[in-house]
Amino acid sequence: MDVALVTGGGRGMGWACARRMVARALVVVADIDGDAASRAARDLERMGGRALAVRGDVADPEGISRIVDAATGAGRLVAVAHAAGVSPTMAAWRRVMEVDLCGSARLAAAVRLVLASGGAMVCFASIAGHLVRPPAEAAALLDAPLETDLLARLEPYLGGEQVEGIAYGWAKYGVIRLCERMASSFGERGARIVSVSPGLILDTPQGEQEFARQPAMRAMLDLTPLRRGGRAEDVAAVVEWLCFSPDAAFITGTDLRIDGGVTAALQHGVTPADTK
Repeated sequence: MDVALVTGGGRGMGWACARRMVARALVVVADIDGDAASRAARDLERMGGRALAVRGDVADPEGISRIVDAATGAGRLVAVAHAAGVSPTMAAWRRVMEVDLCGSARLAAAVRLVLASGGAMVCFASIAGHLVRPPAEAAALLDAPLETDLLARLEPYLGGEQVEGIAYGWAKYGVIRLCERMASSFGERGARIVSVSPGLILDTPQGEQEFARQPAMRAMLDLTPLRRGGRAEDVAAVVEWLCFSPDAAFITGTDLRIDGGVTAALQHGVTPADTK
């Protein structure tokens, strides 16, 4: 039995990925909210698929073990959509870094040992990771996300206002680089690892919360060349393709932006007047 693991699968973009993957494999829905994971698994089975629920916090090594053991115990692990994460308005900067960067690194290290040949892991980064430039000393720390003193060593670089937003961008920058660095070790198994960077995805609880609390996101929406916010389904379709399509079989160690073009607009200094 082929198995697809979806973290953060109880809601939002993770749930959208689980819905698409259930036609391809048994889906293990992992979420820190065990009730949400169970509801999602029941809904997937009502759709005619096979699913299991597991509660686990990706910032906790024991949670990682529980999640990976559930996936490998269900069959042959062929796909991982790692959508679990927290955004700047959801937690303090340490929790943001522990979940979004350190948790991604721990999960990738565990998955690398068990992912089937021909399989793929897709980690969720963010366009925020493309819009930051950490100092060289901080960037070097972000490249070692499993060091036990990482947060203490990062703290001097993360002072001032909007620290959670900076930490989020740095964490996602670290996820992008993590997938680049781990491509070789995944390749030794005949497997792939890729990151995706969603833009303004506005039809999820997390996206709605960020849009409501961060005024700058309205300006980003105005700059988006496709003139709309994204949908969870836009991201899930790409994740499914990366994991299962033979046409994606040569894609690894890279990041794919799913952002309607807003990162390019921001990087090239496009203004709202330029988009009219």
